[in-house]
Amino acid sequence: MLVTSKTRTYTRLQSVVFTLLFLAVIGVLAYLSTRYSITADWTANNRNTLSEASSELLKQLDGPITITSYATEDESVRRAVSELVDRYRRYKTDLTLQFVNPDLEPETVRALGIRVNGELRVEYQKREENLQNLSEQGLTNILQRLARSGERWLVFIEGHGERKPQSVANHDLGQWSQQLTAKGFKVQTHNLVQNPQLPENTQVLVLAGPQTDLLPGEVAMITQYVAGGGNLLWLTDPPEDKNHYGLVPLATQLGVDFEPGMVVDPTTQVLGISDPRFALVADYPGHAITRNFDALTLFPQSHGLIITPPDGWQARIILQTEKRSWSELGDMSDSFQFDAANDIPGPLTLGVALTRALSVDDSEPPQEQRIVVTGDGDFLSNAYLGNGANLLLGMNIVNWLANDDQLINIPVKTATDRNLQLSSLAQGMIGFGFLFVLPLLLASSGFLIWWKRRKR
Repeated sequence: MLVTSKTRTYTRLQSVVFTLLFLAVIGVLAYLSTRYSITADWTANNRNTLSEASSELLKQLDGPITITSYATEDESVRRAVSELVDRYRRYKTDLTLQFVNPDLEPETVRALGIRVNGELRVEYQKREENLQNLSEQGLTNILQRLARSGERWLVFIEGHGERKPQSVANHDLGQWSQQLTAKGFKVQTHNLVQNPQLPENTQVLVLAGPQTDLLPGEVAMITQYVAGGGNLLWLTDPPEDKNHYGLVPLATQLGVDFEPGMVVDPTTQVLGISDPRFALVADYPGHAITRNFDALTLFPQSHGLIITPPDGWQARIILQTEKRSWSELGDMSDSFQFDAANDIPGPLTLGVALTRALSVDDSEPPQEQRIVVTGDGDFLSNAYLGNGANLLLGMNIVNWLANDDQLINIPVKTATDRNLQLSSLAQGMIGFGFLFVLPLLLASSGFLIWWKRRKR
């Protein structure tokens, strides 16, 4: 091509236009980067992104959230706090974060009980709480607690061999109680013989499988509590007799009866459980407690329920065994075979939720009394709480009973890829590659380039 002054001018003009357009594009991208952000999380379980449960909780929180971090000028601490809080701010724009140097305000630090560098003070709707553990689980739990409009007291009846909420024994409820406390519930026990009046702050009364008969006066106090509109969780177990530990008046009041025998479910053998007295629940009728619930729950040594709701009550089945199950009426020491002449075929009801509209003044919003009765209490015990989704089911039941429907089904995700486990062979191959193979490749490529240039 013939190069003339005209072509040179044209080429220079092209270069100038290209440079200007390139700088303009870079400027536009730089401007857009200050207005918008794009993030990508490539960890196996999206560890650096909020779980769906946490983001759903943020959507339910009305009003601003203020987080104050009492951190020194240490950049690593402040960066860790900012990275955690920024995940929440992507879903809630009125969440603000501010830093306070604790060295400059020692009196405030002492008054608020700040003990850890970087500790958070979370404020929502004039309620405040401190967070020392910088994690999504910790911060989401605090937001759940602050979202509750008031204290939620769970009162466990004691004095008759019931499952204890503070004990670590296999049949007790210590681990479940810890989870309830972490979610903002207050747990206490109450002996009706020592104090015949239930606490006024009782949000949910819990009957956790008594082993001896309650006195008639105690039963009368419980039935009076229910008649007055109190919420109740009744964890029943297969009784040794038809007296149901003196609680027949309560069962009659609620329209609840119990299938004789114990539930047998051969489906559990497919999962490697040799004891067929473990009942499996995989399908859940539609209810707020089991909304979007698609996980298995396991119930050891349970019995079926029969529900005939009294006038004014609405009953909904929430737990039901598989069709292959049955209620065994024979000797439980023998091999389990369904006897159509004697045994009760499944599916059997393992959990029922009862509701009743309470009469209130026209000026007040309508209120609803809520009661849950289950045919097993072992599923929440320390020994079986970790099986399937037993813990999540127990939390959903209590949230529903406490009228916290919006907090149901909000578990916090856990990371699955915190540790990288390499076998000895893999470690050896990586070490050999970096020490010998990679240097050899670099040396070979250098030699090849030198050889080709030398031959020119």
